[in-house]
Amino acid sequence: MTDRAALIAKLPKAELHLHIEGSFEPELMMQIAERNGIQTAFKTLEEAKAAYAFSNLQEFLDIYYQGMAVLLHKQDFYDLTWAYLERAAADNVRHVEIFFDPQAHTERGVAFATVADGILEALADGKTELGITSHLIMSFLRHLSEDDGFALLEESKPYHARFIGVGLDSSEIGHPPSKFARLFAKCRDLGFKLCLHAGEEGPPQYVQEALIDIGADRIDHGNRSMEDDGLLQVLRDTQTPLTNCPLSNLSLCVIDDLKQSPLKAQLEAGLLVTVNSDDPAYFGGYVNQNYQAIADALDLSNEQLIQLARNSFTAAFMSEADKARHLSEIERVLAA
Repeated sequence: MTDRAALIAKLPKAELHLHIEGSFEPELMMQIAERNGIQTAFKTLEEAKAAYAFSNLQEFLDIYYQGMAVLLHKQDFYDLTWAYLERAAADNVRHVEIFFDPQAHTERGVAFATVADGILEALADGKTELGITSHLIMSFLRHLSEDDGFALLEESKPYHARFIGVGLDSSEIGHPPSKFARLFAKCRDLGFKLCLHAGEEGPPQYVQEALIDIGADRIDHGNRSMEDDGLLQVLRDTQTPLTNCPLSNLSLCVIDDLKQSPLKAQLEAGLLVTVNSDDPAYFGGYVNQNYQAIADALDLSNEQLIQLARNSFTAAFMSEADKARHLSEIERVLAA
């Protein structure tokens, strides 16, 4: 193991941009399909793995929704979440903030409670058995309407105390944050943290709408904010976190080469940027693999890697006391 890899492995870290449905490995998908008596499009595990090697966004979405179709019961969502937590623990992740997409399940006839209960039970067990603390973030699908979002907000009412925030994901182009301005204002009034995917493929204007017009607490991706000096100044002054997902950006052709990632420039500009895996089963790696890949591509220094780990806790939705505890743990690990 190289010195860089050893440092990444031992650093405690948080993961703040993870879609639980995007952690669905082909082995588990096939197991659950068999358990539920569902005939998938894949005759063998090898065929399923080959399908995960997509070459464009549409192919990714096709396999993403095909895989999701086998998730029917609470145990399925528990197993999905638990499998991710075990991988996170192996990467020295101490805290996770997980997105889930209930609309992708309720539209298939799966009850909201089935989805939420399975995920929440696994997260509770993750704390007691793996020592990983967590928050759950309910995402709205931006290709659907704002009225659909309001319907989900109402449907999820019995669970509002169980998740800390709301998100906005799915196809970005043509679906600006402003499309959901009323919905996010309502969510803010209800006390939720606001996380919006913006500036992944969409223009800097989308980041501005999310950050300034809607008042996002965190910007997911935010790559294209680098094109607007005024936006950079606001991000720097407010220390609004950015959740960068290097291998995701590469897989979805947001960038052609990891050397084009804005992450190092964001660090050097004093932005509160973090490293995350997004949809790791599909994009080639969990959080430590993202740290390793981006560090190698951009030749990040050890101090920059340590700063990224610190940022992951600073950007998390946790108390100042908990942040301080995790930051102190980083210092203890480095001193050992």
